[in-house]
Amino acid sequence: MSNFVDECGLNLKAGDGGAGCVSFRREAHVDRGGPDGGDGGNGGDIWLVADRNVASLLAFRDHPHRKATSGSHGSGKKQHGSSGDELIVRVPVGTVVRTQDGEILADLVHDGDRWLGAQGGQGGKGNARFLSNKRRAPGFAEQGEYGEERWLVLELKLMADVALVGFPNVGKSTLISRISAARPKIADYPFTTLVPNLGVVRMDDGGEPFEMVVADIPGLIEGAAEGRGLGLQFLRHIERSRVLLLMIDLAEMASATPQEQQRILLDELGQYRPDLLDRPRVMVGSRADLASPATLEAFDGAAASAVTGAGIDRLLGQLRTAVESARSAEPEPEGFVTLRPASEGVRIGRRDDGSFEVLGREAARAVGLSDLTNYEALDVARERLAKLGVDRALARAGASNGDTVHIAGMSFDYESDVRLDVQPFDEAD
Repeated sequence: MSNFVDECGLNLKAGDGGAGCVSFRREAHVDRGGPDGGDGGNGGDIWLVADRNVASLLAFRDHPHRKATSGSHGSGKKQHGSSGDELIVRVPVGTVVRTQDGEILADLVHDGDRWLGAQGGQGGKGNARFLSNKRRAPGFAEQGEYGEERWLVLELKLMADVALVGFPNVGKSTLISRISAARPKIADYPFTTLVPNLGVVRMDDGGEPFEMVVADIPGLIEGAAEGRGLGLQFLRHIERSRVLLLMIDLAEMASATPQEQQRILLDELGQYRPDLLDRPRVMVGSRADLASPATLEAFDGAAASAVTGAGIDRLLGQLRTAVESARSAEPEPEGFVTLRPASEGVRIGRRDDGSFEVLGREAARAVGLSDLTNYEALDVARERLAKLGVDRALARAGASNGDTVHIAGMSFDYESDVRLDVQPFDEAD
């Protein structure tokens, strides 16, 4: 089984918030002590962090679940619960995060880039938080909020300086094994390379040492951009390469002429992503040791043999020049990026039965954290919904008195400027 995985699912479960405490001071010589219930701790967040020391998504193939710790509950004497620890999930540089529907959520292209994958639940407030002139002895506290849980799709797009592009059996694996320490599988049959291989090429010709990363991509055939062969699965690894090395098979037993190979490769790259045709590229005739003198003379470009070593130094010089030029044209990264989902606000939806549904995490918090069997807590929930503009939003959506409104698994009768009356709500409805 391959140790390289470039696509997988990931399940994240952030920590739940701890519940607030209902407590009153009970001390000697203290008459009618006030509320002193502490807050619950927040649940731990889950962050996805790009790490250059992680090579693939192998760690998630058989173990896709990641769970952060929950916050602890508050207690009396205003003792707050501890918050859950945040969980860092390290992924390779170049990882794209998508929803299961294909929507891109984050693209972690630099070492250290961070994305908030799942937000921990907010801890509930203790009853000491609700003390006011109107409410001298609050007998309620908030429940902890559930942490976010979601399934994601991770897709890795390799970050390499040079991508080797060519037909199957053109000698890509042999070349990368000669110029680097990579040791891919090499055999005389099509599609020997089933997964991308990375090799680091180090050059020290007496001047400043130079390094570049070369990616050996599985061979392309005509129709790869439409899914033939293995091309569609691995073409994405070419997207972020600075330079493309087109390897043209010059051997007598090649399946197509050098001109035909070049046409097919460029056509497939253009169909997959037209901007790839504008990428700096170097073309080399491969397996020159198996080519006839007439083929070598007719080939318009440099020729090399990874077996004998002929032409390799010249090829590396061309690649170094192209890579240095491409690197110098790129803007310098300004540190890592931290990505947090934007607040979604409050939205009003309609169900098939004509009832209204209030969507948005803030509205769900206003209802979900409160004990709606307690009239004082119900008042607090109503005040929070009003501050969020839920009443106005429902009115704009066409709600009238008596309409059913669903918020976070609860059902209410809508009455403008009137206290809400809670009703049991069945999720199956």
